[in-house]
Amino acid sequence: MRALLCVKAQQLLSRGFIHPVRPAAAVRWQAAPSKLFCSSAPDGNNKPPSMLRHLTSKIKATGPIPVAEYMREVLTNPVTGYYVRNNMLGPEGDFITSPEISQIFGELIGVWIISEWMGAGQPKQLQLVELGPGKGSLASDVIRVFSQLQSVLGGASVSLHLVEVSPALSLLQAQNLTGNRSQEADAEDDLVYRRGETEAGLPVSWYRRLDDVPTGFSIFVAHEFFDALPIHKFQRTEKGWREVLVDIDPEKPDTLRFVVAPAPTLASTSLVQADEKRDHVEVSAEGGVIVQQLARRIIEDGGAALIIDYGHNGTKTDTFRGFKGHQLHDVLASPGSADLTADVDFNYLRRMAGGGVACLGPVTQNTFLKNMGIDTRMQILLRNCSDPSTRKQLISSYNMLTNPAKMGERFHFFSLLHPSRLAKPQKPQGLKLEKKKSPAPLPVAGFTELKFA
Repeated sequence: MRALLCVKAQQLLSRGFIHPVRPAAAVRWQAAPSKLFCSSAPDGNNKPPSMLRHLTSKIKATGPIPVAEYMREVLTNPVTGYYVRNNMLGPEGDFITSPEISQIFGELIGVWIISEWMGAGQPKQLQLVELGPGKGSLASDVIRVFSQLQSVLGGASVSLHLVEVSPALSLLQAQNLTGNRSQEADAEDDLVYRRGETEAGLPVSWYRRLDDVPTGFSIFVAHEFFDALPIHKFQRTEKGWREVLVDIDPEKPDTLRFVVAPAPTLASTSLVQADEKRDHVEVSAEGGVIVQQLARRIIEDGGAALIIDYGHNGTKTDTFRGFKGHQLHDVLASPGSADLTADVDFNYLRRMAGGGVACLGPVTQNTFLKNMGIDTRMQILLRNCSDPSTRKQLISSYNMLTNPAKMGERFHFFSLLHPSRLAKPQKPQGLKLEKKKSPAPLPVAGFTELKFA
């Protein structure tokens, strides 16, 4: 099986096709002391944006709100949320992701998915589930690999399941993945709010929540998904841990600021570890819940999860920031006009996943892609490309993905696997010993070097 994977993966990497490179109440609130806790007014508008009006009304009615609530409102409010009403991806948006930079990225993720499907014994069902699929570029590249390696997949039933809260992005995904071969559900409360199929007949379904995705053997992919989940922020004070909240500046009614809660909150007493050594901590309780859901599904139904994001292993402190027009943007300025993000704490995700699954990583993007054979793939593409402009784009995209000073060490890969995936074969017992040894488990591609014969 290992030889078959290596041969088929080598066939994929050696193909000469080159797809167009994508362009790439009465209490006194204490002001938070961190230098990154900046206050900002709206961008020169006499009338604050609707999201700002909504937030200031909310704070006036109920008092300062947690950062997690602020993020949730700003990003996913069903009326004015950033993700709900914007197409923020690509050169014309606020940020660009690896699948938009080069199709090679998605191709190698596709090889990884097939590798893990084979390592699980080639089950008859393969559900590819992507959380927050952006424009659909990654899914498009992966299913192209599925098509190229159809002989490996054999008669397996393959389907694509997309978890997406943004109506604007789901329409874009449908266009890119299915053309005009998709339609919305008749009822708004249907778990599957859109269905379609690719040109090759692969069924595609859209969901608002991970819980709505059908059970079954699944490979879950989350690329730049966990960094956008709401975080709680906590500051160590002389009186113990206090939660950082968002309030209205009393001297500037249309300006938001950070404050430190004068007393413990439920979050500060439940989310900060007793042995925490840092003075400032960010915790995504929602991210922890989702990882627990992934772990439970992998334990019960088999499969794996691959989480790709910028993050750390429980070492960083204040990473909350905004992006607008590919530039850093004050997180409290003109809420709803910019993306909000925070580095993923992989140590927290590992702890929340529990001991029922095996966790691998995080490893850097540079390490993962090189282990997957990106250098081999690049050599083949360049050897079969004579157009100087395309060659320049290929080299530039490779550099962006792997250079440690760019994305190479900024992004990390983290995986959840069923424990049987890495289980060592049991030694035969008794008088009758088997002459034939049980096969060792396949190495996990990307996290160990994948050699091509």
